[in-house]
Amino acid sequence: MAKPDNRADNVDRLQENINNTIENIEEAEDYLSEHAGEISDTEKQQIEGKNERRRESLEAFRSEIKDEALHQRNE
Repeated sequence: MAKPDNRADNVDRLQENINNTIENIEEAEDYLSEHAGEISDTEKQQIEGKNERRRESLEAFRSEIKDEALHQRNE
């Protein structure tokens, strides 16, 4: 039998994902600034591309938090 949908901790979980993603972006940017002269253009582009995808994920997480907040208000 399927478990009932428990969304009580979704906002907290999403916020933790946001915090982790921001931390990963900052670490990658720090790495780029510290090692810019030591890494290839390809590696730099890969890191920048990954950070761009992370920024897109942040937007999606924030949108999900808004949806969860609306859902919780409507219960």
